[in-house]
Amino acid sequence: MNKLKKGCALAILTGLFFPAFAAPKVQNVTLSTKDGWSLAAVYQPASGKDKTVILLHDLGKKKEDFTSFEKALTKAGFGYLALDLRGHGQSTAKGVYKTFAREGADNPFNQMVLDGQAAVEFLKAKKIAPENIILLGTGLGANIAAKTAEKMPEVEGIGLVSPSANIRDVLPVSSIRAYKGAVMIAASAGDRKGFLEASIMRNVAFLTTGEGNVTFLTAYDFVGHELLDKYLTQSAVQWVDTPRKPEVLPDMKPVAVSTIATDTNGVLVMPSDTEEALVPSILLD
Repeated sequence: MNKLKKGCALAILTGLFFPAFAAPKVQNVTLSTKDGWSLAAVYQPASGKDKTVILLHDLGKKKEDFTSFEKALTKAGFGYLALDLRGHGQSTAKGVYKTFAREGADNPFNQMVLDGQAAVEFLKAKKIAPENIILLGTGLGANIAAKTAEKMPEVEGIGLVSPSANIRDVLPVSSIRAYKGAVMIAASAGDRKGFLEASIMRNVAFLTTGEGNVTFLTAYDFVGHELLDKYLTQSAVQWVDTPRKPEVLPDMKPVAVSTIATDTNGVLVMPSDTEEALVPSILLD
């Protein structure tokens, strides 16, 4: 067999046993919300994997701030839908976020939940099942992801990078408590206030959904998009692939619980089997 024939045969065999998943072309799309906003977005259909991640950016950011993470998702075969939240990026036809009212349970920042819902509905219209949809946000986007999941609890999971107990009166804790799906929370230990708030949210999710459904990722510095890009990209992609931990087999030995108190911003917090130690009693009523 000459070299040309050998090369052709090798190419055929490679295609049979190691099929390549060519990523579909990225699409520029427009999402329409129930209250009349038109939102600019980019949609990358999944290739090789079933899941698609909705990406919700931080306050003052835009969809392009997820470029690095989008590449990692595409390489892993996942799809994504990254949008400019109302008042940000190219979604400013009806106003700019800097002019939005900062207070009130129904202010424009809280109305961004409708942006998240429009993203979920867009994917459902593309025949993507809710169990293959994940919401992932940073900062304000994390809070919006949690509140969107409360309204659309059928989605598979929510990834919250540098969430806060209160950003522009967008309050995520009660939404995390109501949601029953998989939860990933990421926070920087260098941001002591943010880390404590994220720890509380982690424990609220733990008490609501159980340990196997909660993933907590940490790093020392950076927050939001920078935290995701600098330290957490691969861990976050792995979480998208397997958002729920496998059940512990009966013959596996339980991990010993530490009896050493943790210094949390000057307050000593004792470890607990149920992790209730970090959760204020008002959240458990």
